Amino acid sequence: MSAVISIQGLEKTYAGGFQALKGVDLEIRRGEIFALLGPNGAGKTTLIGVVCGIVRPTGGRVLADGHDVVRDYRAAREKIGLVPQELSTDAFETVWATVRFSRGLFGKPPNPQYLEQLLKDLSLWDKRNSKIMQLSGGMKRRVLIAKALAHEPDILFLDEPTAGVDVELRRDMWRMVGGLRERGVTIILTTHYIEEAEQMADRIGVINHGRLLLVEDTATLMRKLGSKQLRLALHEPLDVLPPALADLPLVLDDQGNTLVYTYDAQADRSGIATLLRRLQDEGVCFGDINSRESSLEEIFVDLVRAPE
Repeated sequence: MSAVISIQGLEKTYAGGFQALKGVDLEIRRGEIFALLGPNGAGKTTLIGVVCGIVRPTGGRVLADGHDVVRDYRAAREKIGLVPQELSTDAFETVWATVRFSRGLFGKPPNPQYLEQLLKDLSLWDKRNSKIMQLSGGMKRRVLIAKALAHEPDILFLDEPTAGVDVELRRDMWRMVGGLRERGVTIILTTHYIEEAEQMADRIGVINHGRLLLVEDTATLMRKLGSKQLRLALHEPLDVLPPALADLPLVLDDQGNTLVYTYDAQADRSGIATLLRRLQDEGVCFGDINSRESSLEEIFVDLVRAPE
């Protein structure tokens, strides 16, 4: 699959000397949903700002659908829609006027039918004549999405799109994202709701301290880095683990009523048979056994926990 965004050796150092991006290389495939994860200050918003032409890089190169975002800014920016974190809109404009103006900014001819359908998809049609200042925070977020899509971009950036919004908007937004993807729009999102990335994204990139730590298919990442846990409900609670079991990856949970065994899901041998045999040898009796895999959130925390 061809790359719609190509990032090569991207660097950004701000005037105060802070280096926000450190040699980032990344290719985003046409038509995919790509999630960029990282803690606050990791470089996510700076990376998006560079690609969208808001932040000027100090090194490297970025192509958006073949257009250099610095040398061919206008052509590159026409391909991109951006939904920023901040609720920044013209408070005294109506919804219809601000969305129509956003389309005109990119030199697109009027298309009231498209804008009408866009507002309907975002549950904004009934508010089209309302001033932005009269809308709730959730409705203002919907307006930002409408503005980003008004010029029919091929690439859409969603920077923390569901932060602080209600469940209904979040559900509508992901339904809309699914529809955009079906039309071939490439979607790049940052989010603190890691379960959204796990459910929606084709691939995930993890960034920290300005460096891209990894890029991987979501399912492959879960398979490679995920661990499994076996939880054994004990018949009698334990205060401490028997010394003879100290060499095993075991911990007590639930006030000593549950024994948790963690193992590598990709290993040839899980060690479960050995575990059960040694528990029997030590006279540790258990009833129910349940297993679970690591969540993406746990994997993410492990990846960014290490210092720079």
